[in-house]
Amino acid sequence: MAGGPHPLLGSSVEKRVTFNNRVLPYLLVAPQIAVTLVFFIWPASQAVFQSVLIQDAFGLSTRFAWFDNFIYLFDNAEYLQSMKVTAVFSIAVALLALVSALFLAVQADRVIKGATTYKTLLIWPYAVAPAVAGVLFLFLFNPNVGLLVYALRAVGYGWNHALNGDQAMGLVIVAAAWRQISYNFLFFLAGLQAIPKSLIEAAAIDGAGSVRRFWTIVFPLLTPTSFFLLVMNIVYAFFETFGIIHQVTKGGPAGSTNILVYNVFRDGFLGLDLGGSAAQSVVLMVIVISLTVIQFRYIERRVNY
Repeated sequence: MAGGPHPLLGSSVEKRVTFNNRVLPYLLVAPQIAVTLVFFIWPASQAVFQSVLIQDAFGLSTRFAWFDNFIYLFDNAEYLQSMKVTAVFSIAVALLALVSALFLAVQADRVIKGATTYKTLLIWPYAVAPAVAGVLFLFLFNPNVGLLVYALRAVGYGWNHALNGDQAMGLVIVAAAWRQISYNFLFFLAGLQAIPKSLIEAAAIDGAGSVRRFWTIVFPLLTPTSFFLLVMNIVYAFFETFGIIHQVTKGGPAGSTNILVYNVFRDGFLGLDLGGSAAQSVVLMVIVISLTVIQFRYIERRVNY
């Protein structure tokens, strides 16, 4: 028989799909590039340019100030305090939302009867806008008419988040985490359902209890999901919680809940310090990008893919 590939086994040469139209790949990525340019690159470049300018509140005069806006920020004790508040707030929101969602996902994965209803009810809060979530918790914890405040007073605990900074911080942390739990729940539940049941059953046959099975099998297999959610929750706490802060505390009392993103709004739209507000937005962007890089560089090493 002559040499060459067997007709039944097929050719040994690898076949590759090629596009004859050289324009098509660019057309396919053009919408995403346009979205990135319009909604990220252009606003970010405008913020960087605005951050080195100083102009009056009416925009009648503008002068180039180099890094004066940034120097003023880091000499401002109130801004440095806002950075500390943001660090506490973002870490607390991320941890509370992740731990609560993981617990609920583990419980939902075990439910057999009524599982669909249970999962649907847990997903609903994610459809609530941050501002609406803030209003909801504001009514529940209103010092005068809040239902939960009456319950707290009945057990002897005085509540007034308008005067107590620790209570205000706790309230906005719970409100922000409550809305994010549903988002985390979806990913954790999907991750749990993707774990082969044979692994868990084999560990159970070997005598491993439920807690040991979770920490030695389930959680290591969930680390990619957990890492992704950690990054997303940090970004959420830094940027998307503005509506909650604005509706519940407006940064008070005495700046105890004045996170960086709300400080940008307060100085830019209320104080009309456009250059200083732009400098704050640049600092905020650098902080979030740096945190994301650090997470990918160090935390990702513990992720098991």
